[in-house]
Order: sequence, then structure tokens, then C-alpha cells
Amino acid sequence: MAAIVADAGEVLALFDAAEAAYGGVDVLVNNAGIMPPMLPTLADTDDATFDSLFAINVKGSFNTMRQAATRLRHGGSVVNFSTSVIGLALPGYSVYSATKAAIETMTAIFAKALRGKNITVNAVAPGPTATTLFLNGKNEETIAPMGKMAPLERLGTPDDIAGAVAFLAGPDGRWVNGQTLRANGCLV
Repeated sequence: MAAIVADAGEVLALFDAAEAAYGGVDVLVNNAGIMPPMLPTLADTDDATFDSLFAINVKGSFNTMRQAATRLRHGGSVVNFSTSVIGLALPGYSVYSATKAAIETMTAIFAKALRGKNITVNAVAPGPTATTLFLNGKNEETIAPMGKMAPLERLGTPDDIAGAVAFLAGPDGRWVNGQTLRANGCLV
């Protein structure tokens, strides 16, 4: 089932459907997110762009975490998505980075709020990764230098990020809680 995560009613229906299909929810991965292809400076960001970034990137995660607070089974995991761009402070990423900084703050606080439920809450903060979200609207002259910024001299792959998520959601990550894992090849 698909849902518009910025809509609390759709998120409620999503959790209902997951519980009906699987008997409960064990893992929540908040990977819905948007980033404008042409990243405007803060001064050039219009209200519609600002509102849509916060609606999906922040409110969407808020809506799902709110449901997870009472519906995730004991021993579950929440993995939110942030970005390593927060540490780079690149021009054009101000509002996008602000949404992800909010995610990191909510992650740390939500982990503490779930005391006694044995539910871990963490975030993954990818660096530049070869996904549609990152590549959209960028030319090779923009992409190539970003791929060389990290000491590993390449863009991340979806598999690199999936491995970090699997670790945090799986049994090997049970002692990691309230943390942000910067999966970025040592970019920052």
C-alpha cells in the first residue's frame, strides 16, 4: 500500500493495512523525502518549496513516528533518513538541510521517549548517493566533483545505504539507539 506520509489519515490507514497483512509492525523506515532538483538559495526559496519540503521530509516522518509510538511491536526499530549535507553546509541546501536537522533532533528525542519498549530509533545520513533524488536535475559537471569529495572517490550506492539501514533495523544494531549514522564514505 502507498500513502502520502504528509497526510496523517493516510499514515493511519497505512499502519492499519500493515497490521492487517502482517499481524503487526516491527520496523519503520522513514525514507520518503524530496529535494528540489534546482536547489535555490535560502533567499530564493519560495513558500511552496519550503512548505512541501517540510510537509514531506518532516511532517511525514512525524506522522509515521507518532503511529509507531503506540503500534510498533516490542523490540522494533525505527530508521529515519537525514543527510550528510548538514555537515557540509553547501549553498542551496539550507531548507533541505533544515528539514533533515529536524529529523536528527526528533530521532534522538524519540529514542528516549520510547523508554521501556525496547524499540531502537536511529537515523541514516547518506552522503551523495547515486539515486534519482540526488541525480535529478544535476549535470555531469556537478555530479563528478561530488563523487570525488569523499576519500573513497565515488558516489554512494543504494546498496551502501541499504546495508546501513539493515544494520540499524536488524539484530546487530540493537545496542545502537538515538544515533545518526553518517553513511558517506568519510565525506564529513
